[in-house]
Amino acid sequence: MGEESKVVLHGMWSSPFVKRVELAMKIKGIPFEYVEEELSNKSPLILKYNPVHKKVPILVHNGKPVCESLLILEYIDETWPSGPQLLPKDPYQRAKVRFWAAYIQQLLTSMARLFNDGKEAQGKALEEVHEKLRNLEDGVKEFYFPEGSISPDHVLAEKLGILDIMMSATLGPFKAHEEAFNVKILDPEKNPLIFSWVQALIQLPVVKQTAPPHDKYLGLLQFLKQSGFKF
Repeated sequence: MGEESKVVLHGMWSSPFVKRVELAMKIKGIPFEYVEEELSNKSPLILKYNPVHKKVPILVHNGKPVCESLLILEYIDETWPSGPQLLPKDPYQRAKVRFWAAYIQQLLTSMARLFNDGKEAQGKALEEVHEKLRNLEDGVKEFYFPEGSISPDHVLAEKLGILDIMMSATLGPFKAHEEAFNVKILDPEKNPLIFSWVQALIQLPVVKQTAPPHDKYLGLLQFLKQSGFKF
């Protein structure tokens, strides 16, 4: 790969934000170099490329950094237009996808609040998660799955878009979250569409390639919880 077109992703193995970008790159078939970072010991490159937030993911293309996962996903789609399109071409449909992508981001924030100490705080966080899942179920059913169910040819690697990427990174490891926090996050009876969607996604080889190992991820969640990590 020539230096003029070199693509480097700075990330962290457990970050759902990084997993979004990694999965998008693989769906698009874009060769890239991956650099594992430690946020507890930030490298000079993180401070150079993202001096404002000092976080990953950071996509460096032609020596120029792009930060924030959702912005990176759109950058990828526009810079490499060949292959699967991550966003619809129709402006109205693009707007709807952006809306629900932002909502899935809010769902991830609510899930992070499960780290908060105390039964009351965790219970409130879980209520937020379930409420957002209900709203998401109803919302995507209207335009993303108008047939009301997951058709066999809908969740295919060559058809994955930003919402599929967001769901995969956010809820793909939901079993590890349930085990770590001893809660029920995704219920096939209460959220049949989302449950089927997630199950179909995590079976795809391209998703399996980017998913964090269950035991390792579970161990990290348990460690953070025991260490008193709060969101």
